[in-house]
Amino acid sequence: MAEILQKDGTWVFDGDALRLTPGRDKNVSLFRKTLGELVVPLEALAGVSFEQGRKAGRLRLRLRDGADPLLHATGGRLTEPNDPYQLIVESDRYGVAAYFVDEVRGALLLDQVPGDPVDAYLVPGPSVPLSVSAGDGTASFDGEHIRLEWNWKTEDAKAAAGSRSLPLTDIVAVEWHPAAGLENGHLRFTVRNAPTKAPPKYDPNSVELWGFKKDPLMALVAAAVQARLPHPAGPGAADVPDARPELPSPPVASAEDDHDALLRRLRELGELRRTGVLTDEEFTLAKQAVLKRM
Repeated sequence: MAEILQKDGTWVFDGDALRLTPGRDKNVSLFRKTLGELVVPLEALAGVSFEQGRKAGRLRLRLRDGADPLLHATGGRLTEPNDPYQLIVESDRYGVAAYFVDEVRGALLLDQVPGDPVDAYLVPGPSVPLSVSAGDGTASFDGEHIRLEWNWKTEDAKAAAGSRSLPLTDIVAVEWHPAAGLENGHLRFTVRNAPTKAPPKYDPNSVELWGFKKDPLMALVAAAVQARLPHPAGPGAADVPDARPELPSPPVASAEDDHDALLRRLRELGELRRTGVLTDEEFTLAKQAVLKRM
Protein backbone atom coordinates (compact mmCIF):
# COMPACT_ATOMS: atom_id res chain seq x y z
CA MET A 1 0.00 0.00 0.00
CA ALA A 2 1.18 3.53 -0.78
CA GLU A 3 -0.08 6.62 1.02
CA ILE A 4 0.68 10.33 0.93
CA LEU A 5 -0.83 12.80 3.41
CA GLN A 6 -0.79 16.52 2.65
CA LYS A 7 -2.69 19.65 3.64
CA ASP A 8 -4.25 19.55 0.18
CA GLY A 9 -5.53 16.03 0.72
CA THR A 10 -4.69 12.36 1.21
CA TRP A 11 -4.16 9.78 -1.52
CA VAL A 12 -4.09 6.07 -0.68
CA PHE A 13 -3.39 3.23 -3.12
CA ASP A 14 -4.11 -0.35 -2.02
CA GLY A 15 -3.18 -2.09 -5.26
CA ASP A 16 -6.71 -2.20 -6.64
CA ALA A 17 -7.97 1.37 -6.30
CA LEU A 18 -6.95 4.87 -5.29
CA ARG A 19 -8.84 6.66 -2.54
CA LEU A 20 -8.62 10.44 -2.97
CA THR A 21 -9.70 12.48 0.04
CA PRO A 22 -9.65 16.30 -0.05
CA GLY A 23 -7.87 18.08 2.79
CA ARG A 24 -9.46 20.43 5.30
CA ASP A 25 -6.99 23.23 4.71
CA LYS A 26 -8.56 26.63 4.00
CA ASN A 27 -6.93 26.64 0.57
CA VAL A 28 -8.77 23.51 -0.54
CA SER A 29 -11.56 24.58 -2.89
CA LEU A 30 -15.23 24.47 -1.97
CA PHE A 31 -15.84 22.23 -4.99
CA ARG A 32 -13.40 19.53 -3.86
CA LYS A 33 -14.66 19.65 -0.29
CA THR A 34 -18.26 19.26 -1.48
CA LEU A 35 -17.37 16.48 -3.92
CA GLY A 36 -15.75 14.58 -1.06
CA GLU A 37 -13.81 11.34 -1.30
CA LEU A 38 -13.34 9.64 -4.66
CA VAL A 39 -12.56 5.97 -5.17
CA VAL A 40 -10.86 5.39 -8.51
CA PRO A 41 -10.36 1.76 -9.60
CA LEU A 42 -6.99 0.93 -11.12
CA GLU A 43 -8.60 0.04 -14.47
CA ALA A 44 -9.87 3.63 -14.78
CA LEU A 45 -6.33 5.03 -14.87
CA ALA A 46 -4.32 5.88 -17.96
CA GLY A 47 -1.30 7.21 -16.07
CA VAL A 48 0.16 9.08 -13.11
CA SER A 49 2.88 11.72 -12.90
CA PHE A 50 4.69 13.92 -10.40
CA GLU A 51 6.02 17.39 -11.16
CA GLN A 52 8.50 19.00 -8.80
CA GLY A 53 8.66 22.71 -8.07
CA ARG A 54 10.80 24.91 -5.85
CA LYS A 55 8.32 25.17 -3.01
CA ALA A 56 5.77 22.53 -3.92
CA GLY A 57 5.13 19.79 -6.43
CA ARG A 58 2.02 18.29 -7.93
CA LEU A 59 0.78 14.73 -8.32
CA ARG A 60 -1.52 14.21 -11.31
CA LEU A 61 -3.72 11.32 -12.31
CA ARG A 62 -4.75 10.83 -15.93
CA LEU A 63 -7.93 8.84 -16.42
CA ARG A 64 -8.94 6.85 -19.46
CA ASP A 65 -11.32 8.71 -21.75
CA GLY A 66 -14.91 8.02 -20.79
CA ALA A 67 -14.10 6.62 -17.34
CA ASP A 68 -15.44 9.52 -15.27
CA PRO A 69 -18.81 11.27 -15.78
CA LEU A 70 -17.47 14.41 -14.08
CA LEU A 71 -14.68 14.82 -16.62
CA HIS A 72 -17.10 14.13 -19.46
CA ALA A 73 -19.71 16.63 -18.26
CA THR A 74 -17.17 19.38 -17.65
CA GLY A 75 -15.13 18.75 -20.80
CA GLY A 76 -11.81 19.43 -19.09
CA ARG A 77 -12.94 22.91 -18.00
CA LEU A 78 -12.36 22.48 -14.26
CA THR A 79 -9.57 24.77 -13.10
CA GLU A 80 -6.57 23.37 -11.21
CA PRO A 81 -7.87 24.28 -7.72
CA ASN A 82 -11.07 22.30 -8.45
CA ASP A 83 -9.46 19.32 -10.18
CA PRO A 84 -9.85 16.29 -7.85
CA TYR A 85 -7.14 14.43 -9.77
CA GLN A 86 -4.35 16.76 -8.70
CA LEU A 87 -2.62 16.93 -5.33
CA ILE A 88 -0.22 19.64 -4.13
CA VAL A 89 2.84 18.04 -2.52
CA GLU A 90 5.11 19.89 -0.09
CA SER A 91 8.82 19.77 -0.88
CA ASP A 92 9.71 17.59 2.10
CA ARG A 93 7.42 14.84 0.73
CA TYR A 94 8.89 14.60 -2.77
CA GLY A 95 10.37 11.18 -1.99
CA VAL A 96 7.00 9.87 -0.84
CA ALA A 97 5.35 11.23 -3.99
CA ALA A 98 7.94 9.53 -6.21
CA TYR A 99 7.37 6.24 -4.38
CA PHE A 100 3.60 6.65 -4.80
CA VAL A 101 4.02 7.13 -8.56
CA ASP A 102 6.24 4.05 -8.82
CA GLU A 103 3.70 1.90 -6.98
CA VAL A 104 0.80 2.96 -9.17
CA ARG A 105 2.80 2.62 -12.40
CA GLY A 106 4.01 -0.80 -11.32
CA ALA A 107 0.44 -1.94 -10.70
CA LEU A 108 -0.68 -0.61 -14.10
CA LEU A 109 2.07 -2.61 -15.78
CA LEU A 110 1.47 -5.73 -13.71
CA ASP A 111 -2.27 -5.71 -14.40
CA GLN A 112 -1.67 -4.69 -18.04
CA VAL A 113 -4.26 -1.93 -17.81
CA PRO A 114 -4.74 -0.46 -21.31
CA GLY A 115 -4.83 3.29 -21.82
CA ASP A 116 -7.51 3.33 -24.50
CA PRO A 117 -11.02 4.81 -24.01
CA VAL A 118 -13.74 2.87 -22.20
CA ASP A 119 -17.42 2.40 -23.05
CA ALA A 120 -18.75 2.46 -19.48
CA TYR A 121 -18.20 4.76 -16.51
CA LEU A 122 -15.71 3.29 -14.03
CA VAL A 123 -15.93 6.12 -11.48
CA PRO A 124 -19.33 6.77 -9.85
CA GLY A 125 -20.90 10.18 -10.18
CA PRO A 126 -21.75 12.39 -7.18
CA SER A 127 -24.32 10.91 -4.83
CA VAL A 128 -27.92 12.11 -4.95
CA PRO A 129 -30.09 13.83 -3.95
CA LEU A 130 -28.19 17.08 -4.35
CA SER A 131 -29.11 20.71 -4.83
CA VAL A 132 -26.99 23.70 -5.82
CA SER A 133 -27.88 27.40 -5.94
CA ALA A 134 -25.75 29.66 -8.13
CA GLY A 135 -26.20 32.25 -10.84
CA ASP A 136 -29.85 32.82 -11.68
CA GLY A 137 -31.30 29.64 -10.22
CA THR A 138 -31.20 26.41 -8.24
CA ALA A 139 -30.67 22.98 -9.80
CA SER A 140 -31.74 19.89 -7.87
CA PHE A 141 -31.46 16.24 -8.86
CA ASP A 142 -32.91 13.21 -7.05
CA GLY A 143 -31.74 10.55 -9.50
CA GLU A 144 -34.93 10.62 -11.59
CA HIS A 145 -35.92 14.26 -12.03
CA ILE A 146 -34.04 17.53 -12.44
CA ARG A 147 -35.75 20.55 -10.93
CA LEU A 148 -34.82 24.07 -11.94
CA GLU A 149 -36.05 26.97 -9.82
CA TRP A 150 -35.41 30.65 -10.51
CA ASN A 151 -34.44 33.51 -8.22
CA TRP A 152 -35.12 37.24 -8.34
CA LYS A 153 -32.12 37.80 -10.59
CA THR A 154 -33.55 35.66 -13.45
CA GLU A 155 -34.61 37.36 -16.67
CA ASP A 156 -38.39 37.95 -16.71
CA ALA A 157 -38.89 36.06 -19.97
CA LYS A 158 -37.23 32.99 -18.49
CA ALA A 159 -38.81 33.23 -15.04
CA ALA A 160 -42.26 33.50 -16.63
CA ALA A 161 -42.01 29.83 -17.60
CA GLY A 162 -41.91 28.97 -13.89
CA SER A 163 -40.01 26.17 -12.20
CA ARG A 164 -39.02 23.25 -14.42
CA SER A 165 -39.17 19.53 -13.65
CA LEU A 166 -37.31 17.50 -16.25
CA PRO A 167 -37.52 13.69 -16.17
CA LEU A 168 -34.12 12.06 -16.62
CA THR A 169 -35.61 9.97 -19.45
CA ASP A 170 -36.15 13.18 -21.45
CA ILE A 171 -32.54 14.35 -21.13
CA VAL A 172 -30.25 13.78 -24.10
CA ALA A 173 -27.18 15.70 -22.92
CA VAL A 174 -25.91 17.90 -20.12
CA GLU A 175 -23.04 20.36 -20.16
CA TRP A 176 -21.36 22.74 -17.74
CA HIS A 177 -19.34 25.75 -18.82
CA PRO A 178 -17.59 28.12 -16.40
CA ALA A 179 -17.71 31.87 -16.94
CA ALA A 180 -14.69 33.11 -18.90
CA GLY A 181 -13.78 36.75 -19.45
CA LEU A 182 -16.90 38.64 -20.50
CA GLU A 183 -18.78 35.43 -21.28
CA ASN A 184 -21.06 34.02 -18.59
CA GLY A 185 -21.12 30.27 -17.93
CA HIS A 186 -24.03 27.87 -17.73
CA LEU A 187 -25.43 24.51 -16.75
CA ARG A 188 -27.54 23.37 -19.70
CA PHE A 189 -29.82 20.37 -20.18
CA THR A 190 -30.67 19.32 -23.71
CA VAL A 191 -34.20 17.93 -23.76
CA ARG A 192 -35.24 15.29 -26.28
CA ASN A 193 -37.06 16.72 -29.32
CA ALA A 194 -36.69 20.26 -27.94
CA PRO A 195 -33.36 21.70 -29.13
CA THR A 196 -32.87 25.42 -28.59
CA LYS A 197 -30.52 28.12 -29.78
CA ALA A 198 -31.50 30.50 -26.99
CA PRO A 199 -28.61 31.70 -24.82
CA PRO A 200 -28.66 30.37 -21.23
CA LYS A 201 -29.90 33.75 -20.01
CA TYR A 202 -33.25 33.01 -21.72
CA ASP A 203 -33.21 29.21 -21.98
CA PRO A 204 -35.63 27.70 -19.38
CA ASN A 205 -33.54 24.49 -19.40
CA SER A 206 -30.33 26.30 -18.42
CA VAL A 207 -28.94 27.99 -15.34
CA GLU A 208 -26.79 31.01 -16.20
CA LEU A 209 -23.55 31.36 -14.19
CA TRP A 210 -21.66 34.57 -13.54
CA GLY A 211 -18.25 33.37 -12.39
CA PHE A 212 -18.66 33.34 -8.61
CA LYS A 213 -17.58 30.93 -5.88
CA LYS A 214 -20.46 28.44 -6.13
CA ASP A 215 -20.44 28.13 -9.93
CA PRO A 216 -18.23 24.99 -9.97
CA LEU A 217 -20.74 23.22 -7.71
CA MET A 218 -23.15 23.14 -10.64
CA ALA A 219 -20.67 20.74 -12.24
CA LEU A 220 -21.66 18.23 -9.54
CA VAL A 221 -25.25 18.29 -10.78
CA ALA A 222 -24.01 17.88 -14.35
CA ALA A 223 -21.85 14.90 -13.35
CA ALA A 224 -24.63 13.23 -11.35
CA VAL A 225 -26.95 13.46 -14.35
CA GLN A 226 -24.24 12.39 -16.81
CA ALA A 227 -23.51 9.28 -14.73
CA ARG A 228 -27.12 8.17 -15.23
CA LEU A 229 -27.31 8.85 -18.96
CA PRO A 230 -26.25 6.25 -21.54
CA HIS A 231 -22.48 6.25 -21.94
CA PRO A 232 -21.55 8.12 -25.14
CA ALA A 233 -19.39 5.18 -26.28
CA GLY A 234 -21.67 2.44 -24.98
CA PRO A 235 -24.03 0.10 -26.89
CA GLY A 236 -26.68 2.04 -28.76
CA ALA A 237 -24.88 5.36 -28.44
CA ALA A 238 -24.83 5.76 -32.21
CA ASP A 239 -28.64 5.66 -32.20
CA VAL A 240 -28.91 8.64 -29.87
CA PRO A 241 -28.91 11.90 -31.84
CA ASP A 242 -26.60 14.68 -30.77
CA ALA A 243 -29.23 17.16 -29.66
CA ARG A 244 -26.86 19.80 -28.41
CA PRO A 245 -27.81 23.13 -29.94
CA GLU A 246 -25.66 24.39 -32.79
CA LEU A 247 -25.00 27.90 -31.58
CA PRO A 248 -23.85 30.39 -34.19
CA SER A 249 -20.22 31.45 -34.04
CA PRO A 250 -19.85 34.79 -32.28
CA PRO A 251 -19.13 37.65 -34.65
CA VAL A 252 -15.70 39.19 -34.64
CA ALA A 253 -16.04 42.41 -32.67
CA SER A 254 -14.31 45.63 -33.57
CA ALA A 255 -12.24 47.47 -30.98
CA GLU A 256 -15.12 49.95 -30.55
CA ASP A 257 -17.67 47.16 -30.03
CA ASP A 258 -15.37 45.45 -27.54
CA HIS A 259 -14.95 48.72 -25.64
CA ASP A 260 -18.73 49.17 -25.48
CA ALA A 261 -19.11 45.59 -24.24
CA LEU A 262 -16.62 46.26 -21.46
CA LEU A 263 -18.50 49.41 -20.43
CA ARG A 264 -21.77 47.45 -20.35
CA ARG A 265 -20.08 44.81 -18.21
CA LEU A 266 -18.93 47.48 -15.76
CA ARG A 267 -22.47 48.80 -15.50
CA GLU A 268 -23.79 45.28 -14.91
CA LEU A 269 -21.23 44.72 -12.17
CA GLY A 270 -22.21 47.99 -10.53
CA GLU A 271 -25.86 46.94 -10.58
CA LEU A 272 -25.03 43.54 -9.11
CA ARG A 273 -23.16 45.22 -6.25
CA ARG A 274 -25.97 47.71 -5.68
CA THR A 275 -28.55 44.94 -5.41
CA GLY A 276 -26.38 42.87 -3.08
CA VAL A 277 -25.54 40.06 -5.49
CA LEU A 278 -21.83 40.96 -5.30
CA THR A 279 -19.88 41.79 -2.19
CA ASP A 280 -17.54 44.79 -2.32
CA GLU A 281 -14.57 42.42 -2.59
CA GLU A 282 -16.12 40.43 -5.46
CA PHE A 283 -17.04 43.67 -7.24
CA THR A 284 -13.49 45.01 -6.93
CA LEU A 285 -11.94 41.81 -8.30
CA ALA A 286 -14.37 41.63 -11.20
CA LYS A 287 -13.94 45.33 -11.99
CA GLN A 288 -10.14 44.98 -12.07
CA ALA A 289 -10.43 42.06 -14.50
CA VAL A 290 -12.58 44.16 -16.85
CA LEU A 291 -10.37 47.25 -16.60
CA LYS A 292 -7.32 45.20 -17.59
CA ARG A 293 -8.98 44.51 -20.92
CA MET A 294 -9.76 48.19 -21.67
